[in-house]
Amino acid sequence: MRILVFSDSHGNSRCMSEALYSNPNAEMIIHLGDGERDLNDIGDAVAGRKIIQVCGNCDLYSLLPTNELVTADGVKIFCTHGFAEQVKSGNSVLISKAKEAGARIALYGHTHKAVTDYRDGLYIMNPGSIRSGDYGAIDITEKGIYLSLLEV
Repeated sequence: MRILVFSDSHGNSRCMSEALYSNPNAEMIIHLGDGERDLNDIGDAVAGRKIIQVCGNCDLYSLLPTNELVTADGVKIFCTHGFAEQVKSGNSVLISKAKEAGARIALYGHTHKAVTDYRDGLYIMNPGSIRSGDYGAIDITEKGIYLSLLEV
């Protein structure tokens, strides 16, 4: 299963659209905030794909949750924008919350800096800012979990 991970689109849906058309086999889209309405501008590119979204600090008056626990192919994924976990000061709160939730993958945005890491059995990804053309992909296969940082 392929999952595309976006964050911090800040009004730019063009790069997300390009990424989606470049990955026609992606079954799920996760948007980590700061642009919750941007997926609405894409139309057909999101058709037939499961969409998960969380609220970012710039998503004013949002009704979306601050974080979400999703299961994809039996793998639990903790999704957050990261402002509530103070990710600009480090990942300790993020890691603690993800592990407490039983997640195998922790996703966050907010810093606009693309990162992949693996700590104590937890895969960690910040896809960067899709507004700048940076995004991520998660491939869950029989052989394991693979995180990739990609560019439009």
